[in-house]
Amino acid sequence: MRKALLPVLAAALLTSATPAIASAAPPPEWGPCPEEAAGLGLECGTIQVPLDYRDPDGKTIEIAISRLASTKPEKRRGVLLTNTGGPGGEGLAYPATLKKLNIPQAVLDAYDVIGMDPRGVHNSTPVTCGLSLAEHPTNIPRYARNSADVTSEAQRVAAVAAKCGSSATAPLLPYMTTANTARDMDRVREALGERKVNYFGISYGTYLGSVYTSLFPERSDRFLIDSATGPGGWDASFSRLFGQGVEDRFPDFAKFAASKPEYGLGRTPAQVTAKYFELAARLDRTPSPDGYNGQVFRHVTFADLYYDSKLPHLAETWRALDTGKPVPTPLSGAGYPSDNYIASQLHVICNDSDWPEDVKAYRRHVAIDRFRHPLFGAAAADIAPCAFWPSEPIEPPVKITGRGPSNVLIVQNLRDPATPLAGARKLRQAFGDRARMVTADQGGHLAYLFKDNKCANDLATEFLVTGARPRHDLAC
Repeated sequence: MRKALLPVLAAALLTSATPAIASAAPPPEWGPCPEEAAGLGLECGTIQVPLDYRDPDGKTIEIAISRLASTKPEKRRGVLLTNTGGPGGEGLAYPATLKKLNIPQAVLDAYDVIGMDPRGVHNSTPVTCGLSLAEHPTNIPRYARNSADVTSEAQRVAAVAAKCGSSATAPLLPYMTTANTARDMDRVREALGERKVNYFGISYGTYLGSVYTSLFPERSDRFLIDSATGPGGWDASFSRLFGQGVEDRFPDFAKFAASKPEYGLGRTPAQVTAKYFELAARLDRTPSPDGYNGQVFRHVTFADLYYDSKLPHLAETWRALDTGKPVPTPLSGAGYPSDNYIASQLHVICNDSDWPEDVKAYRRHVAIDRFRHPLFGAAAADIAPCAFWPSEPIEPPVKITGRGPSNVLIVQNLRDPATPLAGARKLRQAFGDRARMVTADQGGHLAYLFKDNKCANDLATEFLVTGARPRHDLAC
């Protein structure tokens, strides 16, 4: 068991995990939005929520929300809460982003679309670990070339966890959880005067939505979840799924690169795959002048597999590394995550479940997954700061079950590197008859609005607008 470093936690563990009833949340005062959401047709406000729902009259924190209001009151049926994933993703601008992604007007007519910076994130009361880029430049484990790499990574991430536990926001640390974020969502529902809420969440947001509708099934209306993590959220088992996700997705890139001989990466998918291992081994021995070693090469490959639009950039990167030319600059939006993003993400995933703490277990998992998923398994199974997290979970994980209304639609790409199909299938099984799943025969992360599978997109829209779902799971 991890030793608790935070005095506030010791008292918390002596109390019941069942939250007490909090007083009613007053409605937000809508006004201008912060800079990143300004000028987008949104209005923003804040509400106060308990830091610890077992102490509803104790310390409060602030939750920032936004609204893209329906302009058709005769068609409006309620609110659509949203989440952008992460965890740690900012959400105030997301309703406007959905509009830019051409979400059908029928959806915008039916709902006030609500964005939210979850607890710990940016405009809501934020958390920090005080990390520099050198201390934690990535939120995905590093590729472990051997057992010694696991040992050295353990030392690095232990220091990261220690900094989180001694940061300026350490007293908030134990209470940054998915379950508490779901309770915040229910306070938003209450503040907006709604009896029920509808929901659209992507990536990690699928777990948040699953937790909300499990905690508050009677307050849940239509729940659309896209690219599912699985019923345990981002736990140690999910992290290892990245290895499977790369195996699922990589053939799409291999086919793309092989179809364009100008990249010089191989004329068949098999040759492109061989080039991956050749480049990784070469860079393990001798990093490029740009600073690319084998670990960075594997990580960049994983990141650029997310979206089809990044495949040409990935092929250019490979060609540059293969020929000794300068590596192209990252695409817009690429780069290292901020301290707040990393901190809020670590707070949630490390607090949500009890991660293995024995470094030997990670060495064993890396050895297994190096052979099970040779492309990326030795990264996915490597050790993370959660192994050294300075507090224990304050409550058990919320169990996702079939208890509740049949009101969940899961949309899932078959070849998703970040939230693989295997996790979505487990979530579908956990929900039982509460859910239906639509799979889309396409690769990459995120399906609805992000890809052009008309079958999957139309089914998702129909569900949000009318509530209708396929009678059975459906493959598009």
